[in-house]
Amino acid sequence: MSLYLLPLSERHLDILDIGSMDVNGSYRSLFSRRSWRYVGADIQSGANVDIVLGDHYRWRQIRSDSYDVVVSGQAFEHIPFFWLTMQEIARVLKPGGLCCIVAPSEGPEHRYPQDCWRFLPDGMRALADFAGLDVLECSHQTEATGLDGDEWKDCKLVCRKPSRPITRRACDALRRLLGMSPPKP
Repeated sequence: MSLYLLPLSERHLDILDIGSMDVNGSYRSLFSRRSWRYVGADIQSGANVDIVLGDHYRWRQIRSDSYDVVVSGQAFEHIPFFWLTMQEIARVLKPGGLCCIVAPSEGPEHRYPQDCWRFLPDGMRALADFAGLDVLECSHQTEATGLDGDEWKDCKLVCRKPSRPITRRACDALRRLLGMSPPKP
């Protein structure tokens, strides 16, 4: 993500961290530039939580198009219907805003409070597409690095909200107009 934010290091950025509770660390220090405003959000109060969402799928406390960057690390595997959370991320991102999701592709069960999913690049790309976001980068760790956390083989998605998003309804109407088949699921 730093590759994408480096050119923006002097701009004011509003950064939202979803699943920010400091259980085994936090991302806050990564976003500590003077011109950046980091906000931690989670479904319950705790260390590093500025906004208590209360619900994974409807963030009434956060206006649409209000954040330049949304990050979420090691949280999506705990969210039962993560695709609905991804729609909320797309909603709160400003047009042109960046999103980075990091989630494990492997690793042992770790219930906090539940452990529902593992992720691979194709799934992450599909998730971005579902939310109407453009994929900039998608990868996952396949080799051991010798660092803590190797057992998770994290998958990373970096995507951007289009400056002028085309709604799914508009895409479907355009396909019908052009006589094209709907996309395969």
